[in-house]
Amino acid sequence: MLNSLSGRFLILTVIFVMLAEVLIFVPSVARFREDYLYTAVERAHIASLAALSDDMVNPALERELLETVGVYNIVLRADDARQLVLSSEIPSPVAATYDLRDATAVTLIRDAMATLVQDSDEIVRVLATPPRRPNLVIEVTLADGPLRMAMLQYGLRVLILSAVISGMTAILLFWAVRRVIVLPIRGVVQAMESYAEAPEDARRVIVPSAGVRELRTAEQALRSLQTQLTAALRQRQRLAQLGGAVAKISHDLRNVLTTAQLFADRLEETSEDPTAKRLLPKLLNSISRAISICEGTLAFGRVDEPQPALQRVPLGDIVEDVIEGERLAAADQNVTIERDIPHEMYVRADPEQLYRVLGNLVRNARQALALRPEGGRIAILGRETESDWIVEVSDTGPGLPPRARDHLFEPFASASGKGGTGLGLTIAHELVRGHGGTLTLVETGPEGTRFEIRLPRAVVGLDAPE
Repeated sequence: MLNSLSGRFLILTVIFVMLAEVLIFVPSVARFREDYLYTAVERAHIASLAALSDDMVNPALERELLETVGVYNIVLRADDARQLVLSSEIPSPVAATYDLRDATAVTLIRDAMATLVQDSDEIVRVLATPPRRPNLVIEVTLADGPLRMAMLQYGLRVLILSAVISGMTAILLFWAVRRVIVLPIRGVVQAMESYAEAPEDARRVIVPSAGVRELRTAEQALRSLQTQLTAALRQRQRLAQLGGAVAKISHDLRNVLTTAQLFADRLEETSEDPTAKRLLPKLLNSISRAISICEGTLAFGRVDEPQPALQRVPLGDIVEDVIEGERLAAADQNVTIERDIPHEMYVRADPEQLYRVLGNLVRNARQALALRPEGGRIAILGRETESDWIVEVSDTGPGLPPRARDHLFEPFASASGKGGTGLGLTIAHELVRGHGGTLTLVETGPEGTRFEIRLPRAVVGLDAPE
């Protein structure tokens, strides 16, 4: 509550109202004291008139008049003459004299505060001019104890009234500020929080509705900012998707171009045709440049692959195409590639995507074995169960390092050593998932690595299996 805008505003309102009441309280008490003394002077004037009208005022009547007025002595001054009209014994010497005839506001406030803070009763003398007698001065002597008590009671009433007024004012201001300012600000904050959860959702862009001009201007500025940010995020997402698509295409295109380069190299070595010998170097340079371009685009992000065009295809033919391309690359690497695929084994898959999956797995295995002087062996095995078609790609390589295992299918986490891009397993994993299957690392270690591809036999959404 205290940390909220409305709570702090409530506290500040109470403080400022009380401060204003204090500023009113001081002159009010001073004015009360002045009125109190003038009232005593008026009563003293009336008592003096009664005493002057009867020359034979007995002591009992004189004492009664002084007690009624609340003073000890009454003195009248006219010109230079001074007449003691009524008098009684004063319990202590006069401590101070207050002249109300020419007293300023500062003097009245100072004397009032001095009366409030003193800790004992004193006898004071007051000089004033009675009403309708400008040439007459009345001098009265009285105790300031009753005066101080009356001032304290009056001040207490003022403070209680001030507290009630400040409380009501604070409540009304709190309600008004909460209604007019705090709630619209909270609405803006909620709109910002909602937008932060899903900035790409255009429904979460704030709609300006505040009645306060400044808040409405802030809402309009926020709406403009959110609109621009949403458009920027969409544009960034499109660019990321485009970059990811280009990266994947470049990765696989580079592999295809590498194979074409190997064939062109072999053709250059074996062909005796003069035209071929003249054109093949240019072809090789073009392929090299294309490979460089593909490698330069592999820094882009990922996107989803297009849906696979599923059909029943012979697994052996796809595996043979993969082996034929990789054997040529492994000719000088002491790497052998074997296969064990049943001749009658057909799988439901997109042949192009399945070729890319197997090509990436075999290529990664070959690149790992190429780092070893003794080379190694790659095996592609196929089998089927009642629920799945299973393809295993294994090698006798050194196994995957721990970091590669921790980030196995993350993009750009290459596990094949120098020359790898880290996209092969990522692409293969995504393509297999698009078929509804799984690509898992079964084992890896000094004896070799084995990956397993599982493609489901069941057809989702059809009444009967194929």
